[in-house]
Amino acid sequence: MLLTAFDAARFAPQGGNRQPVRWVVVTDAAMKRQLKEWYLEPWKAYLGAVGAGDIAVGALPKVVADADHFAEHLDEAPAIVVCCAQLDGLHPTDTELGRLSVVGGASIYPTAQNFCLALRSHGVASAITTLLCHYEPQVKELLGIPDGVITAAHIAVGYPAEPFPTRLSRIPVEEIAFSNAYGNPL
Repeated sequence: MLLTAFDAARFAPQGGNRQPVRWVVVTDAAMKRQLKEWYLEPWKAYLGAVGAGDIAVGALPKVVADADHFAEHLDEAPAIVVCCAQLDGLHPTDTELGRLSVVGGASIYPTAQNFCLALRSHGVASAITTLLCHYEPQVKELLGIPDGVITAAHIAVGYPAEPFPTRLSRIPVEEIAFSNAYGNPL
């Protein structure tokens, strides 16, 4: 199943067709426990900020509670897939704009999305997170990830405890799509 999903992932759009994404599949129980321990620190800080009202998540309390359960049980996922990227395969064109660079991710995250969608088409659930990137040096050491390769996401993979939802709640299209100028209704 994972190989099929990786096969689908590699056909995602990627800048210059450089194909910088690499994957590490973690199934070792001790390694997964370590990843969970690292994950919990930034997660609990984020959860505390949500609870204090410092961060508005736009999610229902049950969703936040489910995310906390996910964090507490991350190591129980059958696999944690670490999405990596070779730095020399990225070409961020927005580094001179005086803001956070995001363009390099355009060669990474469509690949991760293809991977997750391919899993879902076979009834396998996935949850993508970037919180473990706070611990990139430690994760790289734990998994033997070489210099010149970054961690971009971590994807918990397993069979869902409940059926996939048939409908998700999202911001209405009228609030996110504009005509000719930002804020002009489409």
